[in-house]
Amino acid sequence: MSGPILVVNPNANPAVTAGMDAALACYRLPGGPSIECLTLADGPFGIESPADAQRAIPPLMALVQARPDAGAIVIACYSDPGLDVCRSLTAAPVFGIQEAGVLTAMARADRFGVIAVADGSIPRHRLHLRRMGVLGRLAGERAVNLSVDQTARPEAEAPLTAVGAALCADGAEAIVLGCAGMSRHQAALSRSLGVPVIDPVRAAVAMALGALLAPD
Repeated sequence: MSGPILVVNPNANPAVTAGMDAALACYRLPGGPSIECLTLADGPFGIESPADAQRAIPPLMALVQARPDAGAIVIACYSDPGLDVCRSLTAAPVFGIQEAGVLTAMARADRFGVIAVADGSIPRHRLHLRRMGVLGRLAGERAVNLSVDQTARPEAEAPLTAVGAALCADGAEAIVLGCAGMSRHQAALSRSLGVPVIDPVRAAVAMALGALLAPD
């Protein structure tokens, strides 16, 4: 039996962690790896800027080093903070939700769109997409301009739907939710928009399960 899949929320907001935990219920398979959703208590309350992302990295590194029992680790922030350095600290596979969400969207559609938390997040996301070499598949990225905490609340569904519809008008054939706090809205948005809506937390956990259930 492999160790658990650790799904780490790098911000200190437990509501975001609770939403992820609920969204991952269907991935807890009988006889499969356990899935632990953790809140990084020493992280910023929300990761909404490059400074917030940098603040999350040292406590994230410490957590990875403190959990050698992990079978796989998911960094559940769409900025993928500390992804490279965390991969260097453990033999377990480490997945970032931006990478996983984008790769999953491209497996479902030719062009994808991203719903960002805020306008200031978009340049940071584009740098990662450029590094991945996939900017040519991006139909667009639009911000809902809510805080991370607000995206995790029921009242965020309407503005998220409006931004998703605008991305579909831009040519997006699949939508990636650009924040772990948006997990709770995935099913409703998919129904409303009529296109695949990718929860990147679920996408990363699916990859982690694949790595552990069918190891090299």
